[in-house]
Amino acid sequence: MFLLNPNSGYMANPLRQNLFRAGHAHAGVLLVLSLVVLRYVDEAHLSDGWKRYVRSSVPCAAILLPVAYFLPVISPYATEPNGLIYLAYAGAVILAVGLFVLGVGLLRPAGE
Repeated sequence: MFLLNPNSGYMANPLRQNLFRAGHAHAGVLLVLSLVVLRYVDEAHLSDGWKRYVRSSVPCAAILLPVAYFLPVISPYATEPNGLIYLAYAGAVILAVGLFVLGVGLLRPAGE
């Protein structure tokens, strides 16, 4: 509850409010997406290594993307995000590759 403390500076910094809101929203959506992915990964025609990657890619993105919104403005006096915002790109690439591989595995006929 340190953010709700009147001396935290959270309420006086709209950038922090917006990025924290975006971080929480991304975390929730990606958590639900990882549950959906886990439902379909066993039906995909992929090798064990690719299935392991797909199973871990969405939860990994669910960590990296929100962290990319929280850490760049951890200082109450931040007026712009620092370089840690680029973790969002890493999370997005990991997520995109995992979902692409899952899609290919679901569309691929059995035995190939």
